[in-house]
Amino acid sequence: MKRVEGRLALVLLLLVVGPAWSAQLQLESVLGESGLEGFARAELVRPFVFPDDHGPHDRFRSEWWYLTVNLKNERGEPFGAQFTVFRQATTPEPAGPNPWTPAQIYLAHFAITDVARGRHRESERLARGHPGLAGARAEPFAVWVDGWSLAGVDGKFDALRLVAGTGAMQADLELVPLKPLVLQGDRGLSAKGPGQASYYYSQTRLAVTGELVLDGVRHPVAGQGWFDREWSTSLLSGGQAGWDWFGLQFDSGEELMAFQLRRADGARDPYDQGAWVAIDGASTALPRDGFELRPLRFWQDADGVRWPVEWQVTVRLAEGERSFRVVAELDDQRMDTLLTYWEGLVRIEDDAGRRIGAGYMELTGYE
Repeated sequence: MKRVEGRLALVLLLLVVGPAWSAQLQLESVLGESGLEGFARAELVRPFVFPDDHGPHDRFRSEWWYLTVNLKNERGEPFGAQFTVFRQATTPEPAGPNPWTPAQIYLAHFAITDVARGRHRESERLARGHPGLAGARAEPFAVWVDGWSLAGVDGKFDALRLVAGTGAMQADLELVPLKPLVLQGDRGLSAKGPGQASYYYSQTRLAVTGELVLDGVRHPVAGQGWFDREWSTSLLSGGQAGWDWFGLQFDSGEELMAFQLRRADGARDPYDQGAWVAIDGASTALPRDGFELRPLRFWQDADGVRWPVEWQVTVRLAEGERSFRVVAELDDQRMDTLLTYWEGLVRIEDDAGRRIGAGYMELTGYE
């Protein structure tokens, strides 16, 4: 029912904004290989320039600002929160002088996982790029969609503030990076297939403080966050059905980013990749044979889709092999939004079942 209502809301919105935008939103895939003419491509290693690269890259078709946090309230109850803003270009040409020209579309997802009460909730907002509705800028840093925002405190990127929510769930969080940026892939060029790549960097550990409000109950919280930035014009190649992505923070002070691109033929994709981040922030790129992700348990949703919610993860480093389990804090953390996917809070356990960290997992293409 929730997904039906969401699609009805989209139809009503499209009736308001007009058929040109509607045609763009009805693209079968926003990350595939069609409709790419004229857009910039991620093809070569390039220097990253900050603060410029914190802001939008409108000549690329797709882009996102992605934040996840694992938190505890004063009673030690665990929570997770996710905030993502997607930018999708309708044309490679810059917008004209009319601010209502729909050259860019912004979609925001916001979700909170309340582990103690066994509930995951999600919401989304969709708007065309317009100063009063949605947009992004590098300096002072901000990205916003219809009242939800992630912005630099005092306009700077060295401290961020997230403000988002609905009537039932709200978040007001401040985030301070604790480690240097990690350039993923080859110095920030993350290959996904022949001729397919993105520019990708991560902030793998942020100190988080603030407040969640759930059903009118205020929860002062503190914990750790992860922030990803990625932009591209085509991410998935033919034969790739989706991906399994992990952003994990160990209590030891280390982090792991790893993703595998699931192929329709079941074979391991040669472009699977990851990064291991040491306590001091030094990162080591992981090729396909540098890690293994093996599902152990599945959760089946009401539509009959089976989602892998427990994994055995093995990482091969120069100093030796590490093995641990990743377990969903709640099985049902499916995002019932315009784009259906699983995104949720996970815990990390050693072989004896002891908790050794936390993080987020994203699963796409299963539906």
